Amino acid sequence: MREIVFDTETTGIDPFNGDRIVEIGAVELVNHLPTGKTLQIYINPECDMPPEAEAVHGLSNAFLADMPVFSQVYSDFLGFIGDNSTLVAHNAEFDMRFINWELEQVGHPVIGSKRVIDTLAIARGKFPGSPANLDALCRRFGIDNTERTYHGALLDSELLAEVYLELLGGRQRGFGLLDENRPAQNGDFANGENKPLERVYRQPRPHHAPNAEELLAHKEFLNELTDPLWKTVGKG
Repeated sequence: MREIVFDTETTGIDPFNGDRIVEIGAVELVNHLPTGKTLQIYINPECDMPPEAEAVHGLSNAFLADMPVFSQVYSDFLGFIGDNSTLVAHNAEFDMRFINWELEQVGHPVIGSKRVIDTLAIARGKFPGSPANLDALCRRFGIDNTERTYHGALLDSELLAEVYLELLGGRQRGFGLLDENRPAQNGDFANGENKPLERVYRQPRPHHAPNAEELLAHKEFLNELTDPLWKTVGKG
């Protein structure tokens, strides 16, 4: 099963009022495991971002002016997500509204909602009444988001992928989600193959033979038994 966790950054909140996408980030999961494949696209919105948007995203209008427009890069996004992969987003309605508006402008069919999973809805269902934004969920699950000084689509997608796996019931340690700096351990999977176990030899325990006192106590105990099975078997 292939899933694409993605995020968009925009100039505002409503494409129907002239707001546009400035960045798309995406992370690939296969069978709920990150493959390491990611996508990051900066987009010239063909309009100026307001100062508050520049501050949120850490992007300048001058930087975006040198980027391609959506019509030049949408095929890269569609190629990455493929035709059948499930899409995962936080507050998915917001991201899909922008994606589909942009697709309509280039004459491409929109992406149906049945293909999309909304992690915001999952989080609200699991933790009703609790904050469910990305930062709050990172804190809840102990996910390091200290690098999130700006709202960046790729970084947010990477964080959301971790949150999504936790919402599903927890990341499966030792099944691909390894710290690259940690030495491999028995039971780790690498390149999809289980490493052979290295058996550690242990010295046998010392022999615990009964002493004379224990043997005598055992004999006396047996003598106290009335018709034990081993004395009656075979007697008619």
